[in-house]
Amino acid sequence: MIFQKDKIGLTLGMNRLHYDFSLLPQYLEVLFAKLRIAVVFGGDCDRAGSVIYKTHNPRAWKSYEIVAREISEALEKIGFKHVIVLPDDMSLPEQLKRENIHLVWLNTGGVQGYNPVCHTPAVLEMLGMPYVGHNPLNSSTLDNKHAFKRELQSIGIKTAPFMTWHPSQGILRPNFHDRFAIAFGNYQGPFVVKPVSGRASLHVHFVEKIDGLSQAVSEVHRATHNTALIEKYLPGREFCVAVCGYVTYANGGFSKNTKPFAFSTVERVLDSDELIFTSMDKKAITADRGKLMGAEEPELKQELIELARKIYWEFSLNSLVRIDVRSDGNGELYVLEANPKPDLKRPAENVTSLVALGLAEYGMSYNDLILSLIADRLDYLLTQHIGIIPHIVDLLH
Repeated sequence: MIFQKDKIGLTLGMNRLHYDFSLLPQYLEVLFAKLRIAVVFGGDCDRAGSVIYKTHNPRAWKSYEIVAREISEALEKIGFKHVIVLPDDMSLPEQLKRENIHLVWLNTGGVQGYNPVCHTPAVLEMLGMPYVGHNPLNSSTLDNKHAFKRELQSIGIKTAPFMTWHPSQGILRPNFHDRFAIAFGNYQGPFVVKPVSGRASLHVHFVEKIDGLSQAVSEVHRATHNTALIEKYLPGREFCVAVCGYVTYANGGFSKNTKPFAFSTVERVLDSDELIFTSMDKKAITADRGKLMGAEEPELKQELIELARKIYWEFSLNSLVRIDVRSDGNGELYVLEANPKPDLKRPAENVTSLVALGLAEYGMSYNDLILSLIADRLDYLLTQHIGIIPHIVDLLH
């Protein structure tokens, strides 16, 4: 992908770059040859040298290495000349220094321990290394469903009624706990019980009646050694929508939008025997598992888009998320969760990702999305945090 070369137009004043978005294509032209990028996937705690002591990860671990390599290949096809793929483990800082990396793309859910999604961005911030991904606080908030849902409530966004429970708090006897009454009132079921932190809809239980909650909570704890989330089951349709930053590359050109870019508005298609969406680890995301919303329900589609944009803005997000939404019996929308690391798998024949499903609607390809994400991060850094990227600014001179 080659942009028309022109005068770079860089000026210095008080040792600061005067950034001009209209020259972003020219800046990228320079960075294609100079910027050294590492795409990082989840390190394996069982591999020698990856950790000092092996512990527990309540979040089902996955390396995401295949997708990391697809992102790396996309970056190379876009034009970046120096892209490597590295594991996320205790060797990462040394490797970043040895390879003289300027920017990291995080495609990892962490290695081990509690709140693993926030570990690597925290380490990178300590190292002074800029990255494509969520900051540590947002990473942890988005990945901990109960924390995210409490934040949603504080800004007036509807989420399914819920409470949390951990076996250390004793045996769950719903009718005898004030917290249960506060969350659910006289509601007796059905419920959904799931880990507070997790991926791919793993260890999610549908519980028909209130007397089955204690067992479901125990099963979640046995699998994760972590707190369980108890949520009111919503019997309506299920949707998801992706949202990222303000800079997009579509139809052959860059745009800087006034609102976050929300796209791939999809209705999740449930099989006749599915009450909740089955884990992607058990059933692949295929084209017939997600129905792209078209012009037949424009108001609903726009409501989902505005909901995603509001969450992105209110949480001060800086990278891609996928918002999962479900409706109740009356069609009212409730946010279930936000996936801080949605699948960025390159679409192939009858296998895709929910994020990539609707790109063509906006004149975008998979490579265009990857370019949009890195361009948006560079634009953000040059606009808001130019003082922390002098090593990248130096490349532009």
